[in-house]
Amino acid sequence: MKTKRANRRIKQAWDDSIFDICCNLFLTLFVIIVFYPIYFVVVASFTEPTYVNSGALLLYPKEFTLSGYKAIFAEERVWSGYFNTILYTLGGTVAGTAAVVMAGYAFSRKDLPGAGLLMKLYVFTMYFGGGTIPLFLVVRRLGLVDTRAIMILLGCVSTYNIIVVRSFMQSNIPEELYDAAIIDGCGQGKFFLKVVLPLSKAVVSVIVMYIAVGYWNSYFNAMIFLTDAGKYPLQMYLREILLISSISATNNAQMISDPEYARYMQTMAQVVKYSIIVVSTAPIICVYPFIQKYFVKGVMIGSVKG
Repeated sequence: MKTKRANRRIKQAWDDSIFDICCNLFLTLFVIIVFYPIYFVVVASFTEPTYVNSGALLLYPKEFTLSGYKAIFAEERVWSGYFNTILYTLGGTVAGTAAVVMAGYAFSRKDLPGAGLLMKLYVFTMYFGGGTIPLFLVVRRLGLVDTRAIMILLGCVSTYNIIVVRSFMQSNIPEELYDAAIIDGCGQGKFFLKVVLPLSKAVVSVIVMYIAVGYWNSYFNAMIFLTDAGKYPLQMYLREILLISSISATNNAQMISDPEYARYMQTMAQVVKYSIIVVSTAPIICVYPFIQKYFVKGVMIGSVKG
């Protein structure tokens, strides 16, 4: 008797079933629309250039080739670019996360003197800035032009990230927990390290992801403040390779009398473009699955509790 009752299921109304089917179809279509461009880029980077240039629908690599990746990794500067990017990303992420989390905790405390005024000043910087030229003059006056330090320090602190951390801690760190820690003889520093940080893994993971992605994809600061090519990040080198391959392919195509070979040189630029996208995005994408469970939770909490 119990088995029969356990196997009984509540029948779903026909209109609910239709709604579920429509939602599943829509979500499936949406996933395909979002996923296929990424899949196409990866497949095209391993496909013979002639097929890529023809605009054919690629579901798998045709005439598998590594010509695009060979053209990229033949440049020794790419490896130094990887080293510089990893250095800037690790240094900036560590420094930025430490500063943002500590600032967010400070602003989450009700007993912080002048918290309201300080937060207004921080928010002011989100909407108004001096511009690129005043920033360059300040950096030059500090003697940080053409240094790796400026690539790590510039942009590691974000007011938006501070607000996210502050909102998270205000919502998830009870005041009673702080009072109990003070009674037990715990100071602000020890409370922050022993209590706040272990309870803030979700938002810390979000901040790490935000900052790391920003540093990994950054190239504008390098264009403005760096003159030594040996300090360029990966994105700058890949940008140069892309420009060089496109220009050289066009110039060579104009000078070559054989139309077939000229067209091949032009299509090689397309494969190099797709290979560059894979090379520049694959490492940071591989990091995401490890912090995904914290990432979703942290974003939702930080955005709802403003």
